[in-house]
Amino acid sequence: MSAPPRALLFGGTGPIGRRVLARLQARGWQVVALSRGKAPPLPAVESRQGALPGSAGPGDGFDAILSCGPLDLFSQWYAATPTGATPVVAFGSTSVHVKDRSPDPAERALAARLREAEERVAATAAAREAAATLLRPTLVYGGGGDRNLSRIAALARRHGLFVLPHDARGRRQPVHVDDLADAALAALDGPGRGLRAFDLPGGEALAYRDMVARVLASLQPPRRLWLLPGPLFSLAARTARALGVHDAGPAVLQRMREDLVFDAGPARRELGYAPRGFAPEAWMFEGADPI
Repeated sequence: MSAPPRALLFGGTGPIGRRVLARLQARGWQVVALSRGKAPPLPAVESRQGALPGSAGPGDGFDAILSCGPLDLFSQWYAATPTGATPVVAFGSTSVHVKDRSPDPAERALAARLREAEERVAATAAAREAAATLLRPTLVYGGGGDRNLSRIAALARRHGLFVLPHDARGRRQPVHVDDLADAALAALDGPGRGLRAFDLPGGEALAYRDMVARVLASLQPPRRLWLLPGPLFSLAARTARALGVHDAGPAVLQRMREDLVFDAGPARRELGYAPRGFAPEAWMFEGADPI
């Protein structure tokens, strides 16, 4: 009997990574999962302690390498570590398309890091004649602990309500972690060499305030959504930020009014990507820090 395939997994303790790990196990893969601390034992999983980029260990001897954590750190490890022509699947973010034009310098710097990381992965894979797939999710939900919808839910639980400007109608496409994990496994079945990159939006585009309303309605008990006129909301947001209630800056608040919609067509055609509509449940937002 032939030995089972081996995968090296980064970010396996995160919301996406946990789902990817479960799917690899179900397919019979043996997985080496990097973690900063000692991880609990799991069937067919070898825990490797270390941190990206400098102490993550070797990358040779694997049939696939998957990164579900920070793309910039992974790209540095990948460029510096021999891996041969092993296929790579790495998650980035659609922020690479959006935040490069942000008025916030920190957000522009993030977009630049993402772009540089994508270019580093592409160049390294090309030099090694390896297949590389970059996956860019939109707003991720379903695993708890994300810095977007789970934080909104945590704030609403704490304060009993959530406040938005009345014109927060910019469209969003929240995407479930299980759909992202399915896409990652589908990418492993793709072409044997070359670079592919896919935006991975959710299956439904809806106004920002409608998205938040569904989150609040899913909580037990449901929380209220307050819609304020623009100037009043701006005052309330500045006050809440000064008091430490939230840390969203002006650029984040302004984007509530802007459409951030991406095309799932290429992923549908090449990965069989079929994301679900947005039907949140309370348990999907557990484990978030409200501050």
